[in-house]
Formats: sequence, structure tokens, C-alpha cells
Amino acid sequence: MKRKSYVLWAVIVMALLSWALTPVSVAAEKESLKFSCSAQVYEAFKKDMLPAFIQDSGINVDLYVSSSGSALYRLMNGFADISSTTRELYQRHSEYGYIQKAFCKDPMAIIVKSGCGVDNISEQHLQEIFSGNITNWQELGGSDLPIVVIVPGEHTGANKNFRRQIMKHKEIKYDFMAYRSTGAAKLVQYLPCGGISFISHGASVQEENIDVLRVNGYLPKDENYPYYQIFYFVTKGEPVGAAKALIDYTQSKKGKSIIKKRGMFPLL
Repeated sequence: MKRKSYVLWAVIVMALLSWALTPVSVAAEKESLKFSCSAQVYEAFKKDMLPAFIQDSGINVDLYVSSSGSALYRLMNGFADISSTTRELYQRHSEYGYIQKAFCKDPMAIIVKSGCGVDNISEQHLQEIFSGNITNWQELGGSDLPIVVIVPGEHTGANKNFRRQIMKHKEIKYDFMAYRSTGAAKLVQYLPCGGISFISHGASVQEENIDVLRVNGYLPKDENYPYYQIFYFVTKGEPVGAAKALIDYTQSKKGKSIIKKRGMFPLL
């Protein structure tokens, strides 16, 4: 199948994602919390934790899932009481009174569509794939399939972290760009091709038709795995009330057990 034939599939998949991944409001009693959450953080952790938090605390959570940049923007413009991101704040943000609390160390997984025939890759080969110099899995000893490069939007934490850690700020040449980091994973999953992308390991562990590559011989769960993201909570000033309750719940025994279950590492 020619590369251009994938365009229709991509349009269909992204249309379905636009319909499915809309802001979510979960009703409960007592206090209310406006929470803007990175899509990676939501899929990796909060998707499992929030129902338990709501049930145990009785706090109403008005949840908005977006990119890290949008989550922070909503907090800064009064649309959220607390946000979660996969990007460290700039120094100027702390000067304006914004406080970040790291709560999770998350391996960044390199994901491929099952069937590409490769299970281990070097950092150099990753750079060559995402630079457009390697274009078929056969060049790496895999199947005779075109490599279709799929990346999250430039405003996402996943994109920025990948550019910094793996690409060393070199230009990425891609075939498809998804608005959200989780959308990139869905394109890898559903497009009938040899797709490759990257995402939070916690968000990738439950996906069908997706394989996670070893990098330099290491899996994301291994101690010497080279790529990580940090998940943060961000508030304006010290967290209080329902925002503090969410942070406290995340660092509780139950919160930490969910983080560990998804192959990540608690920091709080």
C-alpha cells in the first residue's frame, strides 16, 4: 500500500478521536475542582485514579483533557484550579507565583505498529528514522514495510520532550501530526502501515496492536532506559482545598499503586 493511501485512514481516525476525546465532567457532591489535564497524564494515570478520588473524597471534578501547553494556559486564564503537565515551567512562571510539584517519573516509550519486525533500536537509528533518512523497516532487519512517522502536535509535552532528549533539537520529518499525544498513538494503532511514534509508557501499556521497542537494548521498565518525562501538578500559589486534596490523594498508597501498576515511578 502506497504512503499516500494512508491519508484517508488518518482522516477517519482523527475524526473519531475528535468526537471521542472531548472535555469530561464527572458529577459528585460537596466541593468542586476544575482540573485541566495533559492527555498523556490522563491516559497514563488519571483515567484510573480520578474515579477513585471522586468516590473517596466526594469532590466534583470538572475535567478538561488537552495538551500540556493548553492545560497550563487554562490555569493561567482562570479556567482551572489545577493543571497537570509533562513540561517543566519556565523561570518566568515561578516569578508570577505558579508552583509545580513533580509527582511521577514516566518512561517515554517508542511505539510501533505490531508486525514491523523490529523489537530493538538504537538512538542513532531513531534519529535517522525521525529525520527521514531511514524509510523502510527492512533497512533495520524488519519487514518490508514503509516507516510512517507519526508525531504529536508541536504544542504537546511529548513532542517537546522527544525533540530535546532523542533528536537533540534536530528537525523532525513526519508523515502525520496528531493534535494530541494520545492521538498519535491511536494513528499508530489503527493505520494499516508500519507506523512509529512516542508516548508516555503508562499510556501505551494497554493498547492493542502496538509494540514498545527496546532502545539500546532496554525496555521502559528497565533501570537503564534512557528516556523519561516528569509529570507535574501546577497551581497558582500553594495548593489549597480540593486542589491540595487531589495532590495528597496522588501521593497516597492508592495513588502510588496506580502509578506503579502502569509501569511508572512515583515521586511525591
